[in-house]
Order: sequence, then structure tokens, then C-alpha cells
Amino acid sequence: MSQAPVKTSGPPRESVFAERFGLFAECLLTGVWIALASLPLVTYPAAFAAGARHLRRRTEHQGGGWREFVADFRAAARRGWVVGVAGWVAAVAVWVDVQAVRAGIPGGPLVGAVGLFALIGLVVAGMRAAAVWEPDASWRVLLGAAGRRTVLDPAGSFLLVGGLVVVACSAWFVVPLAVPVLGAVAAAALAVEARGRRR
Repeated sequence: MSQAPVKTSGPPRESVFAERFGLFAECLLTGVWIALASLPLVTYPAAFAAGARHLRRRTEHQGGGWREFVADFRAAARRGWVVGVAGWVAAVAVWVDVQAVRAGIPGGPLVGAVGLFALIGLVVAGMRAAAVWEPDASWRVLLGAAGRRTVLDPAGSFLLVGGLVVVACSAWFVVPLAVPVLGAVAAAALAVEARGRRR
């Protein structure tokens, strides 16, 4: 006698392909949200932090959507706008260094190279800080710890630099393509931070 198949309770699980494709689509959508929230120019750290937290919830199979993203963005922007202003100040300082190089000032190439590498390091540290941001976290503490991880985990830092290069290349070829790619960079920052915790 054949036995009747045993029915399992609970919702059916997605296939691995469907789950990964869904996460990829969520990354692209999150990139659009990050770009929209960054339009005030000084809110890009808060936008990236809210996007990363949204993707973290998605990978942990927690609920969350646009409303939660907006709530996280508001919480991150309360102090995060200061980080955004500091980032623009650093970018202007590097631009001045580049102008010094072009003007042929003695020592200009060295100063320009140091300034450019420092700016890249600051951007990577900012991304790493935003990837672990929580609503009650201090940006100063997060940035300090992220700066140490940026130096002590060069492989992870180079991965994030690669993500930024992909965004720049996307913008170079087709500007709108860079917008959804921002979500993939946020996911990369999450992966780099998770990798660092496992080591």
C-alpha cells in the first residue's frame, strides 16, 4: 500500500534563483531610492545608510519598504547632513589640489596624489559607516571605527572602490544607469562588513 504524501504547513519557499533575483531587483530599486534621497546634495550619507539598512532587512527576511526607508532616512539625516557637508568640503579641497597640479606648483603632483587617495579613503570609510548605521548610532563613532576597518581590511576597501568605479563607468556611458547601480554598491558595502565580522 502506498502512503499518502505528507503535507507540510507554512508558505512555500522560493527557489534559490527566485530569491537571488528578487534581491537583485531590490538592490536596483534601492539605488533609485538612494538617488532620490540624495538630491539635496548633503543628504547622501543618510540616503546610503537608509538604503543599506533596507537591504539588510531584506537579506534577513524582515519586512520593510518605502515607509521604513523614509523613516530611516529621516533618522540618519538628523546628524548625517553634517557628514555630507564635510564630504563636500573634502571634495573641494581635493579639487584645489588638482588645480595646483595643473598650475605646475612645485610639489603639486605629490600633494594632488595624496589628496586624491585621502578622498577615496574617506569615501570608502563613509560607505562602511553607513552600511552598519542604526537609528541610535553616532556618526562620529561609526566613522572612526569605519576608518580603522578601511585601513585594516584593504581587500574589502578595494572591493568598494571597484563598486564606485562601476558607478562612475555607468554614469559615463549612460547617466541613468548609475542610479540603480547605487543599490548594488550598498549591497556590496553590506557584504564587505559582514565578511569582516566573520573573519
